[in-house]
Amino acid sequence: MELDLDESSLAIGRIERALSRIEKALADRESRPAPATAPSETASQSALKAEVAAVIGELDRLINEAKHG
Repeated sequence: MELDLDESSLAIGRIERALSRIEKALADRESRPAPATAPSETASQSALKAEVAAVIGELDRLINEAKHG
């Protein structure tokens, strides 16, 4: 299966949006002093980890398609 230009553009757009959300979450974290054990902090960390995993997944997919396409 070969990625066409539209699929690649969509994947890159998803990566850009996820990276923007990660950047915003990190900036928000720096601006508010909260104990690391607060429930909202734990949820924030889980959401951030999910965003990072999504970016890595998209990048892996693009790399694999580039190698085989």
